[in-house]
Amino acid sequence: MSEFSLPPGLPSEPEVLIESPRGSVVKRRADGSVDFISPLPCPYNYGCVPGLDSGDGDPLDVVVLGPRLRRGTRLRVPVVGVIGFLDAGCADPKVVCSTRPLRPVDRWGLAAFFHTYALFKRGLYLARGRRTGDTRFVGWLPGVTPGPT
Repeated sequence: MSEFSLPPGLPSEPEVLIESPRGSVVKRRADGSVDFISPLPCPYNYGCVPGLDSGDGDPLDVVVLGPRLRRGTRLRVPVVGVIGFLDAGCADPKVVCSTRPLRPVDRWGLAAFFHTYALFKRGLYLARGRRTGDTRFVGWLPGVTPGPT
């Protein structure tokens, strides 16, 4: 999984911008515009690290565990793991942040979510008439995420 390197300068406790609060069906971009409407609510706060780009050229994606946070909230929260994800053939890692250590149930839930998220993204690309490369959950990045990969 070497193609899933994190951007240089990612701190152990980055400033995160929440774009889509936990429970939201609206997936937003960093600029606040709507990316898509999901048929299922997101079980996590979803956002980005402003100023750090991912392999797809968009801001680095972040999932924040814990209670629902308001859209537009900025907070510093520790990195507890990183998920390898391919989006249209581009490495698009997902940084997982939390104020507590990652538990096995968290790992399982996040893996299940991103497997499902990949299915929805592929469907969205088809609906938009885009032919794309591989879109899928790849796994946990070793050396960043504690526990088995």
